Amino acid sequence: MENLNKELTNNDTIKKEFALGGLDCAVCAEKIAAAVRETDGVARAEVDFAAQKLYAEVYGSAGVSERIIKAVKKTESKVKAVELRNGKKVEGVLEDAREKRINVFRSVALIIGAALFFIALAFKLPKKAELALYISSYVLIGGEVVFTALKNILKGRVFDENFLMSLATAGAFAIAEYPEGVAVMLFYQIGEAFSRLAVRRSRRSIAELMDIRPDYANLRTESGVARVSPEDVKIDDLIIVRAGEKVPLDGVVEEGHAAMDLSALTGESLPKDVEAGNAVLSGSLNLNGFLTVRVKKPFGESTVSKILELVQNASSKKSTVESFITKFAKIYTPLVVLAAAALALIPPLATGAAFSEWIRRALVFLVVSCPCALVISVPLGIFGGIGGASRLGVLVKGGNFLEALSNIGAVVFDKTGTLTKGVFKVTEIKTENGFSESDLLYLAAHAESGSNHPIAASVTAAFGGEINAGAVSDYKEIAGKGITATVDGRRVAAGNADLMAELGIAFELHSDAAATIIYLAVDGALAGTLAISDEIKDDALAAVDGLRASGVQKIVMLTGDGEAAANKVSQALALDGVHFGLLPQEKVEKLEEIMRDKGRGNVAFVGDGINDAAVLARADIGVAMGAIGSDAAIEAADVVIMSDEPSKLVAAAATAKKTRLIVAENIAFALGVKAAVLILGALGYAAMWHAVFADVGVTLLAVLNSMRAMQTKQ
Repeated sequence: MENLNKELTNNDTIKKEFALGGLDCAVCAEKIAAAVRETDGVARAEVDFAAQKLYAEVYGSAGVSERIIKAVKKTESKVKAVELRNGKKVEGVLEDAREKRINVFRSVALIIGAALFFIALAFKLPKKAELALYISSYVLIGGEVVFTALKNILKGRVFDENFLMSLATAGAFAIAEYPEGVAVMLFYQIGEAFSRLAVRRSRRSIAELMDIRPDYANLRTESGVARVSPEDVKIDDLIIVRAGEKVPLDGVVEEGHAAMDLSALTGESLPKDVEAGNAVLSGSLNLNGFLTVRVKKPFGESTVSKILELVQNASSKKSTVESFITKFAKIYTPLVVLAAAALALIPPLATGAAFSEWIRRALVFLVVSCPCALVISVPLGIFGGIGGASRLGVLVKGGNFLEALSNIGAVVFDKTGTLTKGVFKVTEIKTENGFSESDLLYLAAHAESGSNHPIAASVTAAFGGEINAGAVSDYKEIAGKGITATVDGRRVAAGNADLMAELGIAFELHSDAAATIIYLAVDGALAGTLAISDEIKDDALAAVDGLRASGVQKIVMLTGDGEAAANKVSQALALDGVHFGLLPQEKVEKLEEIMRDKGRGNVAFVGDGINDAAVLARADIGVAMGAIGSDAAIEAADVVIMSDEPSKLVAAAATAKKTRLIVAENIAFALGVKAAVLILGALGYAAMWHAVFADVGVTLLAVLNSMRAMQTKQ
């Protein structure tokens, strides 16, 4: 979080963050959130089950953190809540050692209980001894489940998985089906153990994707270098970044040079070389150099903090399917329990059949009814998709935006800085009177070397060689027209048509309005022309082709540039439409026209995130382009591409579609298996171990399937 104790100006609340240790139930997570929302002094509260975090907006009253921790404890006694500030513990511990001891105890009890169960099955024992073994094994295997169910009932929470499993297995004992009662609890506990393991692995994988927060900063002081917390470093302080260390705060290199790994920020696999004067971003990794960096932003405003805050807050913006599953789970379980009660009572009363058979069928209903497969796998899948997109260098601000990104019907691009590089470049050279291209560039670059105009910089860059300052004399800049200079004893004039006319040099007027034309004359005669224009990005065409291949029906460009420049880019990229000469409010109007005529799918606008804030906010999906570290972009956009590559939008959309498919697979699989077992159970063809598979087995498979959302390709 950017600053968890910073007061928000709009509603006078404070953001707080808590780590939740021992949270292994998605239904419990929703109950915790509901309980915290009802706590005095809390304005909003959300629990991120995947990250095991509680985020709350509270009023500035004293003791609210303690009240939140008590509410968590009262709701779920096995869950430990610890307040965090900038990702670090304020007080308390998560009792990891205690959790490990509990897990060891569970494992030992499970093994001993399983051994007693198999002894009772394998050997012919007296009835009393056999019953004692079954009861002992049941207590060892399922005692914690029954105890938790009883505690929850006392707290007024009946319909959870502990109650359902306790009731089902107790019912099996009541009808003298001792082996089945113990076996169901054994299979359930084994399935739960594997499910917890899969959830922990999934969480760990997501955490690794987000592991870009630096743990310390090497602060240069008068007495030497001290290792301090990044939060303690101030603007203009000097920090040391050695090879193998992450840059802790945004700054500018004062001394040294190094290759920086930006993959955690932008998804770019190739290192970037930096030296004195270059900016470096927090979260990037120093591969091989020794840097002295002057800090330019406090930790709370640094790039790494913004990225972490954005990804962490994404969980509070639930997709449609997440919201549906949360509501569905609240009504699904009670309805199935009522159906089980009806199944146990109505057929025997109506037909005179034996109660024991119909009670057994009802118990199958009870075991199947837990919605864990849905309420765990869906948020894990969506959060995994958000994490996977971030690994590609694309930040998605919520599950709702990831869902929208999976169904794009039209894409509207800004031009400058989005499809083009936003910098001038020599794009065409024409020579006259026997001059070669190399001669023309040499003379033009030396003549322009005294100017700081962007066009002059583009000519110098095109030349690419070293400028010999001693070769240039009599330099004169003529405002609005160009320059004259002597280069190697030859009189050179470089500028526009007005300069040529003023000097009386014969030339043919070029009418390419999509480029700036520089005329070059040497010793009174035309030597050639240079066409200078904004260059299309290297992967812009790949982005357009990729979007079309993914099913996008319309790709349009909106720009404030003139007709010729706009048409040149549009034709090069084979866009479906272009609108030029637009003011910001006119861009919004054109976007609204496209949205009214969009047909199926959402309309995404891709812009630079600063000049296009209004149109970014108006689109179904606002995508900020190349805007890492930009406050305006992060505020206005729903999706932030952290590099200058428009093709990242194709990869992000593919990740969103993959995530949507995985979530749909989980829902269809879970509901399909449960429905099948419910029907078979009602007809008497399914045993309780089938029901256990329909509960914990399906949950385990769904969680493992959700982990695929984190696997992404560039």
